[in-house]
Amino acid sequence: MPLFVLRILFVGVVVGLGVVLVNSGELPKSPDWTPFAVFAGLVVMSLAVIALDVRLKRKRLDVISSVYFGLVVGLFLAYVVGLALNPLLINRDPQVKLWVQSVLSALLSYACISLLLQTRSDFRFIIPYVEFAKQVKGSQPYLLDTSAVIDGRIADLIAAGLFDGRIVMPRFVINELQAVADSGDKAKRGRGRRGLDILNRLRASNDVDLSIDEQELPEFAGQPVDMKLVLLAKQLRGKVVTTDYNLNKVAKLHGVGVLNVNDLANALKPAYTAGDVLEVRIVKPGEEPRQGVGYLDDGTMIVVEGAREQIGETVRVTVSSVLQTSAGRMVFGRASGAAEGVKL
Repeated sequence: MPLFVLRILFVGVVVGLGVVLVNSGELPKSPDWTPFAVFAGLVVMSLAVIALDVRLKRKRLDVISSVYFGLVVGLFLAYVVGLALNPLLINRDPQVKLWVQSVLSALLSYACISLLLQTRSDFRFIIPYVEFAKQVKGSQPYLLDTSAVIDGRIADLIAAGLFDGRIVMPRFVINELQAVADSGDKAKRGRGRRGLDILNRLRASNDVDLSIDEQELPEFAGQPVDMKLVLLAKQLRGKVVTTDYNLNKVAKLHGVGVLNVNDLANALKPAYTAGDVLEVRIVKPGEEPRQGVGYLDDGTMIVVEGAREQIGETVRVTVSSVLQTSAGRMVFGRASGAAEGVKL
């Protein structure tokens, strides 16, 4: 409602200014339709501004603040430089002075806005005050790895509100994802395209604070993507989100925090303890002679002793032990009525 009222007031003010301008007599009298054209142009311009405002729903405060402060600083510098050049232009035509000041204003405003837009990740600008915070905005940022995006579960975890910080997608990770999507291998191409779909889903969500990091640090030279990700996370003081076991180890070796999607997913699975009784469908034989293998509803594999002869059947299983690793969870159990004394 406040936005609607603001937009109505804006159109009203522009219409009022148009009426004042038409009645001022400052506009050319010929041709006769000139005042009406100017009035209509002002109204159309106001409606176009509102349409653009409605269209751009996701407005980043850091970008707006950078433009605002860049414009203010640029105009101030142009004024100061103009004063410094005034003795050199004292005998010049006033029109020349006006053009010099205009050119200075345009050049310095562009330079300041461009500088702030490119370095807004280094310093945080918030209206009406300025907060200097090196590379950290709000909570600790999370840097997405290619494997985490392709995996797909990250989108549901973010949508569930389990990530309270900014989500960062480095440009070199997007490039790697694009390379996978363009692969000649059909399986890789499918995984890459799924990753791009997940990324587009995150960018389209209004509830996700996702930013693309364009930095190319000097330390990146000659480094693989995984190492670049670790170095960038160290620079941003963030955490790496991945499903890659090797990247997990490398990041921890460099003192970088890691959030393994597999570990998080496993932590959210139901807990099983020795003695729990489950009903499981046996789908294939196990590695040992009397073992059968089944899967629980959450995808957890369960190895059942004494169920090799019951493939294709649903059996009651008593849990004997649970093995938890970063690669996943395995449950070991014994089918009801199986012979005792058999060691897993």
